[in-house]
Order: sequence, then structure tokens, then C-alpha cells
Amino acid sequence: MPTVSVGRDRLFKALGRTYTQEEFEVLCFEFGIELDDVTTEKAIIRKEKHLKDDASEDDEEVIYKIEVAANRYDLLCLEGIARALRIFMGKETTPVFTIADIAAKSMHKMYVKPETAQIRPFVVCAVLRGVTFDEARYNSFIDLQDKLHQNICRKRTLVAIGTHDLDTLEGPFSYEALPPTDISFVPLKQDKSFRADELMEFYKGDMKLKKFLHIIENSSVYPVIYDSKRTVLSLPPIINGAHSAITLETKNVFIECTATDLTKANIVLNTMVTMFSEYCEKKFDVEPVEVFYPDGNTMICPDLSVTKMEVPIKEITGPIGISLDETQVVPLLNKMQLQSEKVFTDGETRILISVPPTRSDILHARDVVEDVAIAYGYNNIPKTKPKCHTTGGRQPLNRFSDKIRAEVARAGYMEVLTWILGSKEENFKKINRSDDEKKAVIIGNPRTAEFEVVRTSLLTGLLKTLKHNKDHPRPIKIFEVGDVVTLDEIRDVGAANNRRLGVLYCSGSSGFEEILGLAERILKVVKKPHIQVETKLELSHEPEFFLDRQRSIMFGGKCIGKLGVIHPVVSWEGFDISDPCSFLEINIEALL
Repeated sequence: MPTVSVGRDRLFKALGRTYTQEEFEVLCFEFGIELDDVTTEKAIIRKEKHLKDDASEDDEEVIYKIEVAANRYDLLCLEGIARALRIFMGKETTPVFTIADIAAKSMHKMYVKPETAQIRPFVVCAVLRGVTFDEARYNSFIDLQDKLHQNICRKRTLVAIGTHDLDTLEGPFSYEALPPTDISFVPLKQDKSFRADELMEFYKGDMKLKKFLHIIENSSVYPVIYDSKRTVLSLPPIINGAHSAITLETKNVFIECTATDLTKANIVLNTMVTMFSEYCEKKFDVEPVEVFYPDGNTMICPDLSVTKMEVPIKEITGPIGISLDETQVVPLLNKMQLQSEKVFTDGETRILISVPPTRSDILHARDVVEDVAIAYGYNNIPKTKPKCHTTGGRQPLNRFSDKIRAEVARAGYMEVLTWILGSKEENFKKINRSDDEKKAVIIGNPRTAEFEVVRTSLLTGLLKTLKHNKDHPRPIKIFEVGDVVTLDEIRDVGAANNRRLGVLYCSGSSGFEEILGLAERILKVVKKPHIQVETKLELSHEPEFFLDRQRSIMFGGKCIGKLGVIHPVVSWEGFDISDPCSFLEINIEALL
């Protein structure tokens, strides 16, 4: 859940009254957010104000850290939180956002070149006219961009926001994709010009920006935005140009959002302009920009239109468990920025809801139900007993897994629990397997090299356990019942879990007959006595085993597992285990 840091005094001023901490916590709870922490953030405030370390503590402001829902992008800044709370308390109504009525020839234009399709194909833009910034508003403006970049923009991979002083630029603008050697400009907070490829090397030492370099650095072309004089506005998603940097004196702000996802780009742009258009000379009025795409399509953005939604009254009150009529539901929705009215359609009473551009989280009638429940108050919903009696139970696979655990434990094996994540080297190279990149699920942004892939076999975890316990008396008999994950195009998530049993035997001899006997025992106890299922062992060719000391386990005509003596290339060279080992792995789900 995102946490937004806001100045307490400025927030209370925006709300029109001063609260005690307890009173504000109650207000947050009623609205569905939470006051997470109260601090001063001395170092951060001083850095923002460019004060020396010995600055007086009298100017340090109390900071409220407020936790908000991840899909409420309109609450990621003080302006959005204050506005939502004022509307919730009935101090104002939901604002009406308008698009400035200007002639087509006076409208700023953005031309998208075909090459951008190779890297970031979409761009949306808008202009805020007559903005009045002070230091607090400016910092909030920058902080909202950072919050959006971390949240809906997915660390700039989906959307990157650029904000510019329009008075330093001259339209029309062009969005292009060029070889990095053809792009040169002075980046933000720098004094000299860099070529784009030089800039990528330069920012590899920057703690903040180096996290975004991978998005474009391997591309043959880099996205770039120019004005009519070929002044670089930005090199998205990395850095803006210094020429058009906004300051406290900026009056007209040009906002551009480049993206790989047009829907999210529109949400991000709408959030930026709806939050800060209240500081424009004409409040809540946004100047549009016309975008021309290479396929001939044009769009005028931002789209601040209101979405209409009709929901039957019973679909709103029924899931909550309260009895309210339309005259009671409409004010509750109005408190949540959803302007509503009663209508009569198809013989039933419905609520016609106008969803403003700030509420991109309202996608379905169930979202409306949630807002009504919040406005009504969760503590005010009466407690009731369920109308039907249900008995919870465990999943069949989990019950079956426990029976398998008990059977293996009775055979003298000790259960272990190992990590489901591991390194690529352990999952492939150390067990003598090649990585064809078609089997394992790779972690996109691993914290360490030890957790960069989801395991595809239980063998690695058991061998690592044995490695760290190889001083124990022989034989060492361990097992694990757990999931492995493999890529699967048929599944909607692109991967599938599979419950398996892994058994490892280590002693002065390989113990092949030990795990073979265990496999036969398991297959025997899971068979239904009145159903004949053919069980046999077939020669296999798994690289982690000796060639002539391994078998595939066939059950009902299907291969459900493997067993064999582990090759020294795996046990000795991979895991520093000198004694011979045997391994058994069975697909439990196939037995179930």
C-alpha cells in the first residue's frame, strides 16, 4: 500500500480546521485510509529547502504519513487527500473539470514518428495555464510524479511523466525514436551536453536513475521529444532536459506522458492535471493538446469526460447487508466524489452515477458498493448470523500430501523444508541441466542472485540441505513435499504449480534399492484395490543421474516421476558431497 507524506499544518489548513492526532485518525478510518506514522523527516525537509546541517529546528514541520489504497491514484498527493476529505465531510462538492475552449489552430500539437513503435509507441499531453507555485506546491507536484512512477507506471516501464516550462519551448512538438548517437542535450541538473549513449554510461553511477536504464539501453533507438527548434524536452523514461525545467516561477506547464500502455498513460495524465489544475488561473480548466499518430489517427487529450454508470439499488445495498432507499444512497455516493441521482429504468429503481476522471478505480458495480459501505461506515453495518451453515475443509491435494508425508516418515526419512526460490546456477548448471528458457519462471527484479528463479525440481533444495549437514551420521535420509513451478502457456498466468515428493538417500553405498523400495511402497498404498493400474519402470536419460542407474516411473501409462543414482558431477562438483546419493521425485498430483 502506498504511503503519502504530507505536512500536517498545510493539510489542516486545506481541510479548514485543526485536528488532534486522535481526531484525524478517526477521520482517516472513516474514509478508508490510515495515519501510518507521525514524524518530522528532518533530513528530507532540509535537503528540499537546501538548508545547512546547523539549521534551526524551529522551522521543521510535523509530517503525517498516510497509507492509501493502491488503486486510488487521486490520493497520492496532499491536494488529492485534502479534496477527497473535504468532499467526504460535505464541505464542498465534486469539482467539474473542463477542457479549455480554444481554436484548433491555437492548440499545441504533438507529432508521433513511426520509429517510436519500436520502443514506446504512445504519448499523451496536456497544458496547465496560469499555474501559481509556491515551494510546498512545487514539492507536492514533483512528489506526485515520483509516486505515480512507483505505482501505476511500474517504475517507468509502462508510463514515464515529463513536465516542462512551456514558456521556454516553441511548438509544435515531435515524439521520435533515434539512434542514441544522434541525440545530444543538456540533461536536468547538469551543465554540459551529453550524447544519449554517453548519458546512459554517466547515469550508471546515479543511485536513482540507474534503476531505469535497462528499459531502453539495449534498444537500437531511444525515444526523444523535441520542440520545433529541435530543443530536447526529454529522453523518456530516463531524464528531462535542463532547458525546459520547471521552477517556482513557472506559469505554464506542459505535461507529456510516453507509454507502452495507452490506458495507463491516460490515467496518469488525468491524475496529474486534475490534482494541480486547482492552482491554475482558471480553476480546474485544462488546455488540450492534439496528438497525431503515424497511422493517420489523431486524439485530443486529456480526456476529462465523466463516465456514466447505472446500478440497481438492490445491487448496492444487498451485498453490504443494509436496508437503504435511493434518497439515502445518493448522498453517500456524493460524499465519495460519485455524483448520483435516482432514475427509473426497466421497471426498477436505479442509481445513475457520474464517475469523474479522478476515480479511475471505479470499474464495476462492486466498486460502487465498496464506496457506499465506506461512506455508510463499516462500524455501522449491523452484525448478522449467516443464513446457511457451512463447514470449512482442507483441499484434497493437501490432505493427500499429508498422507504421503506420513508414509515416507514411517519409512525412516526426515522431512525438510527448503526455499522455493533459488539461483539459475543451482537450478540448472549445478544439477547438470541446460537452461532452454522455456521451463523456469524467472524473477524479474530479484533482490539477490540467490533468489532469481522459481525451482523446477526438489533436487537442488535437498542437495543443499545435505551439503550443510554432511557431518551427520550415515545414512542421511531426507525428503520434502512441496511445489515446483514451470512455464505453462495454457494457464492464464503463464505458469503452473505442481506438488511433488522429493526423497534423497546418502550413505556409504548409493542406496538405489532403498528409494526403489520406497517408490514401490508409495505406489502400492495409493492404488485403489478394486482398480488395476499398471506400474512399471522404464529406462530414462536424465543428466543428473548415472546413465544405467536411473528409471522413469510409469503409473497408468503416464510418467509420474524419476529415480536414480546421482552423478558425481552433480553431488561432488556441484554440492561438495563425497558420498554416493540416490534421489526419487514423484508428481503427487498425478497419483491423486
